[in-house]
Amino acid sequence: MVISFSCSATTKLTWTLALLLILVTMIQVHGQSPPGFVSIDCGWINSNTYTDNALGIPYSSDGEFVDGGLNHEILPEFMDGVGNDQQKTLRSFPDGSRNCYTLPSTISKKYLLRAMFTYGNYDRLNKTGDMSLFLFGLHIGVNFWEAVNLTNQDPSTTVLKEVLTIAPSNSVSFCLINFGSGIPFISSLELRPLQDTMYPFVNSSLSVSYFQRIRFGNVTDLITRYPMDPYDRFWFRIVNNSYPWISLNTSSIVKSPPDNDAFSVPSGILQKASTLDTNYSFMTFAMAQGRNLGTNSLQLFLPIFHFAEINMSNPNRRFSIYINDVLVFSDFSPSLLQVESKYYSGQFKQNASASISLRKTDGSSLPPLINAFEVYSPVRMENLTTDSNDVNYMKQIKTHYNLARIGWNGDPCSPSEYSWEDLTCDYSKSNQNPRIVAINLSNSGLIGGIAISFINMASLVNLDLSHNNLTGAIPDYQLNSLKVLNLSNNQLNGPIPGYILQRSNAGLLDLRLEGNPLCSEVKGAYCSNKKNTLTAVIVPVVLVSIVVVICILWKFCWKGKSGDHEDYAMYEEETPLHIDIRRFTYAELKLITNEFQSIIGKGGFGIVYHGILKNGNEVAVKVLMETSIAESTDFLPEVQTLSKVHHKNLVTLEGYCQNKKCLALVYDFMPRGNLQQQLRGGHDYSLNWEQRLHIALDAAQGLEYLHESCTPSIVHRDVKTPNILLDENLVGIISDFGLSRAFNDAHTHISTVAAGTLGYLDPEYHATFQLTVKTDVYSFGIVLLEIITGQPPVCMDPQTVHLPNWVRQKIAKGSIHDIVDKRLLDQYDAIALQGVVDLAMNCVENAAIHRPTMTEVVARLKVLLPAVSSEKQSVSAPPQSTY
Repeated sequence: MVISFSCSATTKLTWTLALLLILVTMIQVHGQSPPGFVSIDCGWINSNTYTDNALGIPYSSDGEFVDGGLNHEILPEFMDGVGNDQQKTLRSFPDGSRNCYTLPSTISKKYLLRAMFTYGNYDRLNKTGDMSLFLFGLHIGVNFWEAVNLTNQDPSTTVLKEVLTIAPSNSVSFCLINFGSGIPFISSLELRPLQDTMYPFVNSSLSVSYFQRIRFGNVTDLITRYPMDPYDRFWFRIVNNSYPWISLNTSSIVKSPPDNDAFSVPSGILQKASTLDTNYSFMTFAMAQGRNLGTNSLQLFLPIFHFAEINMSNPNRRFSIYINDVLVFSDFSPSLLQVESKYYSGQFKQNASASISLRKTDGSSLPPLINAFEVYSPVRMENLTTDSNDVNYMKQIKTHYNLARIGWNGDPCSPSEYSWEDLTCDYSKSNQNPRIVAINLSNSGLIGGIAISFINMASLVNLDLSHNNLTGAIPDYQLNSLKVLNLSNNQLNGPIPGYILQRSNAGLLDLRLEGNPLCSEVKGAYCSNKKNTLTAVIVPVVLVSIVVVICILWKFCWKGKSGDHEDYAMYEEETPLHIDIRRFTYAELKLITNEFQSIIGKGGFGIVYHGILKNGNEVAVKVLMETSIAESTDFLPEVQTLSKVHHKNLVTLEGYCQNKKCLALVYDFMPRGNLQQQLRGGHDYSLNWEQRLHIALDAAQGLEYLHESCTPSIVHRDVKTPNILLDENLVGIISDFGLSRAFNDAHTHISTVAAGTLGYLDPEYHATFQLTVKTDVYSFGIVLLEIITGQPPVCMDPQTVHLPNWVRQKIAKGSIHDIVDKRLLDQYDAIALQGVVDLAMNCVENAAIHRPTMTEVVARLKVLLPAVSSEKQSVSAPPQSTY
């Protein structure tokens, strides 16, 4: 018989009761912070520390640990709902994409870092309940850790994030990342030192994020932490412990094995356990991810089981451990009053939604028993920090000149997308720490002498301190790496150091000192205004060039003003196309586009302009100018195709212009550009996983309509990300029907040339010239792979490779997660990912017969999307997420 319960919390856990019970039952030593503990109440404005009444741990303000941010209190109506004073205040970070706390640590020492977040509607905007996405990210050091998701949460909910990590230096950096989906904030931050022997799988390249930590038996306190656990880990009591579950306890000390205390589970936790009535043979419990579990944990997890026999009368107990019905530990017998911890020796298992079963084995007189249980997920520490010397020198420079720059947070160079402004870093050596090679602090209001820290930076090549108010003499230090030193327009005086002069005279250093008092005494080239000298030569040439260009432009503009309208009006086709779509004249196009002023796209066909109709509707006008008209074979097919098809995911043709000098198509304007631009265009905003799947479904539905609902069927023939447009709501719209062909399914279309775009072209069609709807399916498969990976259809890695092969190679060498676009920051559903990858690879089968139809593609995408949406809308969460 199976007895089961779930370790996932389904309701908000109440702090108040738990901490009051802790207060009553625990003996405290008030006011004394345990060695190495860093306890921060974020947003606390009082400079004095205070002692938490329940824990006896002193907490301090966060002012000395972070730059920037605003202090807030949660609203009064939520004050009583939080369990400690730290959750009543918070610090928000409306400015900057990355804001970091720097916590003191010991290099190479192991730590537990915990952050907690209670919104409490502090900004009175009800951001957790207005149905908009409320999400921001966390970095541990220079690596992405997890996201904090407060979308549709109760404002009094407290989200907990905890990571076990190793300090890379004499400080640990914790950063909040603004995804553009809500202002990041934090309520409390705690750093707890661990013994170096604890959690042996944690190392400099691998940290682990807390998923669950459960204690069993009849436990009164909802949460057990310090001082019972000297490392201040959170142990949650079992959610359900009713019959036939039976609680065991002992007053005897439960010890760790000699020389093997990898987890240091407190004896007080091990003195309680859960087992079953002897009529039952096995027990099961479930792990289940919630909304606030980082998606890296959806892929891999590490369960740790803690067993100690505390039944003194009959210790004959043997059982096996299964995960999802797979045997992982066989015929195990817990030792009497001695803990044994079972885990995978650092080998993480896939799928954090798992059923764990402890099953009694033959010959055992007692059912299984368990005392405690932990689960962690991996955080890969793959990004290298900036060279420690460079970091220290930049900190000294920041302090020396009192530079309060919003972007100067965390590591100066890493990760590269958050590097400090005005710095240039060298990442060329992938196995070495990035180095700072250029600093530009021109016009930065620097006052005082030149900081020696600049001179000490061993990799610095270019230093620009011009246009400041620097005084004193230039330091006499050797600058072996420096090639450019711009100190112009300051207040420097005194002699120029001999070594610097030697390097300048030898042509090894570009020295610029003009505009300093010291130049009144010396006449070297470094004191002359090189820019003025250069200007004296360049300006006449530039002026002559400008006059020539103006003359040319005037000639063309005058020609256009005087005769353009009349010339083009003469060439209007007298016989219109027999289609029910508006025909525009060339003069009307000029009016719509304001004389073709705003270019929004270019291609082999011509130019796309932005326009506005008389009714105020925005349009895109695709113009094939005179040089392209004679060769154009796409115009009429596109007009004829779009005049027949009408679907929400197909571009709407507003009209056309048929002129012997100018052919044009007028479409609805798509303000979000095209899918290729969103995936690889360098936008600050990046499409999230769910948005990408919705766009894929939109495009698939448009193609399905062409294939199945049109008679005869229409094959697009040029499906690619640039031809998937996006409206203001990011709805995908198929466009560019210039290559499309209609045919009857019974007779495949035969071409003498395979049309399409390199990388998207169906290999079977390319070989046989036989066109079928499966040609579009192949191209759509490439689009799906682009959506997943963010890579172009032909990659350079470092050699040219087709995207499907690149995906196969990556998966073969590592994991399916290695192919995912880094801009997703691991925020995706692992199950949906697997399904979309399988679908994409199915679409790009070499033989068309093995590819699905677009109807099947649409059906499979619809199945995958609810999984994403339901995970997003889930209202339950495991203990690590919500109290």
